[in-house]
Amino acid sequence: MAEEKEADPVAFFVGVLAADAELLPVVRERLRGEFGEIGFESAVLPFDLTDYYRKETGDHIVRQFFGFADLLPPIELASRKVRTNELEKELASELKLPFSRPVNLDPGYLTLYQVVLASAKKFYHRIYLGQGIHAEVTLVYRGGKFVALEWTFPDYASGKYDAFFHQMRRKLANPGNAENKNVG
Repeated sequence: MAEEKEADPVAFFVGVLAADAELLPVVRERLRGEFGEIGFESAVLPFDLTDYYRKETGDHIVRQFFGFADLLPPIELASRKVRTNELEKELASELKLPFSRPVNLDPGYLTLYQVVLASAKKFYHRIYLGQGIHAEVTLVYRGGKFVALEWTFPDYASGKYDAFFHQMRRKLANPGNAENKNVG
């Protein structure tokens, strides 16, 4: 019989979609205040592989990832998604832009083997965590690279974010090494 073990700590991140790149420093500071020191930042990239969020976020959406310095238990994912949903509403009210959702905050975590995202939406490949939140394995790490699954969102499947995830994975694999915190 297998013994129960505590889960290995994971590296949390938030993927941000914003109506304008000028919103990103504001979002970064709010996330830092909520979740702690930011250890990694991706480049700012256009979010242009789908029109899914255009009605609520505008025509020129950008994406940036922020990864947090502290490693935590994966069980934190549900509460982080609940809190980022609240932050989205707070920011929409404070920013007073002509969009119903000027920022979209998608928390997730990285292990040595996978990228996991949180979602409030049910689907056959998502596992319920509690608090109305589900988890989805979005990418797997195999053969030295991140590999998409049949349900992986097109932007994640494109490889555009792999540099960010590789940087975080190196830190997770070698927590004592100092690394460049900004990745392109």
